[in-house]
Amino acid sequence: MRRLLLAAMMFGAVSGAQAADMPDLPILRGAFTDGLTATRVNWQGYYIGGHAGFGTSDMNFTGATQSIAAHLLSGTALENEGGVSSWPVGGKVSTHGNGFGGFVGYNSQWDDVVLGVEFNYMHGKFGGSQTDSMSRIFSTANGYTNSVTYEGTGTVSISDMATLRGRAGYAVGSFLPYMFGGVALGQANIIRTAHIFGTQVNPAADPGFQNIPFDLSATDAKNSHMIYGYSAGLGVDVMLMAGLFLRAEWEYVRFTSSVDTQVNTVRAGLGYKF
Repeated sequence: MRRLLLAAMMFGAVSGAQAADMPDLPILRGAFTDGLTATRVNWQGYYIGGHAGFGTSDMNFTGATQSIAAHLLSGTALENEGGVSSWPVGGKVSTHGNGFGGFVGYNSQWDDVVLGVEFNYMHGKFGGSQTDSMSRIFSTANGYTNSVTYEGTGTVSISDMATLRGRAGYAVGSFLPYMFGGVALGQANIIRTAHIFGTQVNPAADPGFQNIPFDLSATDAKNSHMIYGYSAGLGVDVMLMAGLFLRAEWEYVRFTSSVDTQVNTVRAGLGYKF
């Protein structure tokens, strides 16, 4: 009996010593445990948030009013022989703007890999305008010397941008760096005006037709016009506590319309994962 009690006491002492040597294992709410040494933030689930951003709009107005000018001069010697509508009027313009909006999405997580889909929206002031002109003097077969100025004006004003994205990220502690790509939709006012004016001079013409001034203009205005394109970018979400996270992001959007437009924005936001 004494031998049995002595063996039990020795076994209890050894077990207590082993327990004392084991490290403390903190349990984090909302995190996965990985063995005895690591924790992983749980990014899986629905989330929602808001953001604000600052951006640059890059527009190319080259040739933006060509179709309007060609319609104005259709069938004239100025167009048939001078090719006025094809003159290189317009160029590239960059402007700055800002906006605010929100996002909603869903993440699926496999170990450290996070894949998801997100709808992102921003309301603000993006776009710009340009007026450019070119003047030339040339003769036509009808004997006239033509002094012509072609002036083109274009305006793009984007008030709303939305993107539907696919996201792929890799969780590193509380950080979730990610990249994304998707389709883009915008609402814009696009106004283009072609103004062509000058004088035709022919000393050999009959009196009253020796000096003929001309002034032609036309405008194509599309208000609240839907524009389409694609988006891509990079970002990082940082989990703060209990589902609340910060976001920093860069997004590139390209819209294809009568004026080629690209918008780059940097954004900061705050979100909550349910």
